[in-house]
Amino acid sequence: GFLHYMVDNCEFNSSKLNDIEYIYSHYYNKLEYIRFSSSVGKFVGYTEHGIKNAERWNNGPEVIARRGFKESYCLNNVGNDVESALTKS
Repeated sequence: GFLHYMVDNCEFNSSKLNDIEYIYSHYYNKLEYIRFSSSVGKFVGYTEHGIKNAERWNNGPEVIARRGFKESYCLNNVGNDVESALTKS
């Protein structure tokens, strides 16, 4: 069988927005073929299919939407994670 999945990831050193990186990746059979990184600010393809999608998505509304995820998706969740870790340590 074939397996396709997407992963949203927030990497952080603190709960400050500058210390957070948002990464959104697509995988097919365990091979990452396209990624959006907030530090790069656009989609990057790693396979022929990923490169074609990256070109298309970087010229459409997908890239604009993903640029907002660092703040809308990560900022609140990271704040919750940091607070939770600090209260248990």
